[in-house]
Amino acid sequence: MKVPEKKREKARRGPPETYEGLIRIIHDRHAEMSNSYQKIAVYLTQNPNDVAVASIHAIAEKCGIHASGCVRFAQSLGYQGFKELQAVFRRRLSTAAPGFNARVKALEDELGAREDRSEMSFLRDLIVRDISSLQDLLTSVTAERIAEAVTLMEHADTIYLIGQLRSAPVVGLLHYVLTMLGKRAVLLDSAGGLATHTAKVIRSSDLLLAISFRFYANEVVNVVEETAGRGVPVVAISDSTLSPLAKNARVLFAVPEHEYTFSRSLAAPMCLAQSLIVALASRLQNETRQPRIPIATQT
Repeated sequence: MKVPEKKREKARRGPPETYEGLIRIIHDRHAEMSNSYQKIAVYLTQNPNDVAVASIHAIAEKCGIHASGCVRFAQSLGYQGFKELQAVFRRRLSTAAPGFNARVKALEDELGAREDRSEMSFLRDLIVRDISSLQDLLTSVTAERIAEAVTLMEHADTIYLIGQLRSAPVVGLLHYVLTMLGKRAVLLDSAGGLATHTAKVIRSSDLLLAISFRFYANEVVNVVEETAGRGVPVVAISDSTLSPLAKNARVLFAVPEHEYTFSRSLAAPMCLAQSLIVALASRLQNETRQPRIPIATQT
């Protein structure tokens, strides 16, 4: 049987040797992957530092699959086995910042962690993990991406906001502060089932700011796709570059979510949202050093 030219070309090139090349292939093939492969892909892109040092069994457990699935995933990308794929992440780690688990361990050591099952320990554990998440946010967000998002917000006639489930508090804060800044903002609230219909009036001179994390709210994903399809710029905050919001976002902020025993923290996305608002206030008020956000008070 004749081998197609594209497959022969891939065989000649071999598997990607760099982290950037590997991630590019994962993104290109993600939509065609099986559910189990997509789980692996999301974990690899969200936790590159941890992938470099964890065992295949630990990684498989995090993905909720058998270790053999990780081997087959690596082979589907052209590697002989998972160790060869993992070597790409290890080479990257030699120049990367410490991973999330390493940050947590360092903080626990610094704060003198000990076995504690008291109610107070829950607060302490969450704070330690939030600090690590915020440190990761600082290293993953670029100045160019922040500047582009703020420029889109500044020039938009109206900023439309959508976020449901756990994302609702973040868009609620954005709506409140944007209104206080005197910027026209519309919250696409799911109440009454009108969010999808209201989104149809968004114009190309406006901006849609969407926030969604796993498990992604269907209405948010649909509104982003339909709105972007009409040429409206979209700024998205999500948990992965493989998020369904990613392909339609003019600017995407990927804020990886790490495991929490009960709830998943909003510390990092809240901080990111506030940073966008402060930067916008700085431009609107022509005050780069000390922008002020008005506070609503009763009279």
